[in-house]
Amino acid sequence: MCRHVERYLRYFFATGYVLGNSVRSGSLKRMSLNQLASQLCHRASTSSQRLRLAIHHLGQGGSIIDFGCEAPGGLEAGLVLAKICMADLADVSLQPSDRTLGPWPMVQVMTDHPARACMASQYAGWKISVGEFFAMGSGPMRAKRGREAVLDALALIETGHEAIGVLECDSIPGPEVLEYIATECSTKPEHVTLCVAPTRSIAGVTQVVARSVETAMHKLFELGMDLGSVVSGHGAAPLPPIAKDFAKGIGRTNDAILYGGHVTLWVQANDEQLKAMGPKLPSSASRDYGKPFAETFKEYQYDFYQVDPGLFAPAMITLVNIRTGNSFRFGQLNPPLLQSSFQEAHD
Repeated sequence: MCRHVERYLRYFFATGYVLGNSVRSGSLKRMSLNQLASQLCHRASTSSQRLRLAIHHLGQGGSIIDFGCEAPGGLEAGLVLAKICMADLADVSLQPSDRTLGPWPMVQVMTDHPARACMASQYAGWKISVGEFFAMGSGPMRAKRGREAVLDALALIETGHEAIGVLECDSIPGPEVLEYIATECSTKPEHVTLCVAPTRSIAGVTQVVARSVETAMHKLFELGMDLGSVVSGHGAAPLPPIAKDFAKGIGRTNDAILYGGHVTLWVQANDEQLKAMGPKLPSSASRDYGKPFAETFKEYQYDFYQVDPGLFAPAMITLVNIRTGNSFRFGQLNPPLLQSSFQEAHD
């Protein structure tokens, strides 16, 4: 793996198609995040031919579902992968383009469980490093493993044997990776399912851009807000063209949210708190705001530790206070920067 790829993944650690509506209020109380995701993985596996997936059963009994490494995957696969990443606690769909942002379809996310779906599951908070293999770990397996500050704050306890994860990687992980994850999650390899896709695939790009609500939630967490006060979330960001070059691909997926993402959060708070915190939320609050991310990446010599962490947030965030009925909007969309980032596909 090239040096700047690993730097990106390590930094990221530091900082519609619906397969049935399986989440009901009764089952949600009884089932863990990994159990919810496991059901969706099973349905994806049984639809593998239609979704253009490949299923690998390793010797220890665990499974790898390939959404785009060697298998073609696609748009439907990307939407399913995003839902698995959020433990089936969100609806993810493709919507028509926002004409102000260009011709690109919008990846829309809606959830009434933003803390559990986005921060206990979707957030890429676990670096997986086994030998030469390196990837960021998302999905509800993180909640089973624990050992992250945000998970401690949520006080979430996972039951059951399943460990369901999503890895952003370019190759199929070997049995040693699966065994490592099983050990970290205090389970057996036969209970581990890993869903994999590179950023330079249709499914991989789709699931990354489906993180608009997650980036807003993470920014709130870093600013000290109680994530339990966020009741519901909606987000949308444009789906960029795929770039085969790693740096350009990372640039486009980041720019989709930094300059084209709009997130609305319904919260229970006081207006003064929201007014004070709000200006710090959008990407425009960062010192590195104002140019395509690929340029920023290059200027810092592909060292993500030099990039301002505050840059990774939606372009625009609306906070709706359900206590008072008042709403507050911060930041703004930046169509010219999106055009600059995406236009190379037309050169």
